[in-house]
Amino acid sequence: MEISFSLDQIDQVAQQILAQKLKNIILFHGAMGTGKTTFIKAIARQLGVNEMTSSPTFSLVNEYTTNDDKTLYHFDLYRLNSEEEAYDMGIDEYFYSGSLCLIEWPEKTPNLIPLDHTTVTLKTLHDGRRHLTVK
Repeated sequence: MEISFSLDQIDQVAQQILAQKLKNIILFHGAMGTGKTTFIKAIARQLGVNEMTSSPTFSLVNEYTTNDDKTLYHFDLYRLNSEEEAYDMGIDEYFYSGSLCLIEWPEKTPNLIPLDHTTVTLKTLHDGRRHLTVK
């Protein structure tokens, strides 16, 4: 799936993405400032998460509960120094928990990411809109 959208369309696009057959592990790729965190917040809103307020940049992972009492984990691995650091925090337990894991900067842990995942790539277009690809 590929789609281009503006910020005022983000909730509708998140809804469209969630209507696709997605894996529990969703990797978000894109340059700094392309809107990965903003898009993840839109996905969380569509799942009924109301308390999501910030990126887990400093804590690496935030845990939320969806409106159907499922757990959603939002990872921001940007500040991670090594895969060993991720492994020590038990990242593999999150990944194999059966819960939805939304992961920013997954390239920081290439050897720990489960093979069975969905990839979302965001790019900024010249007009300020975003182009999203789901694989």
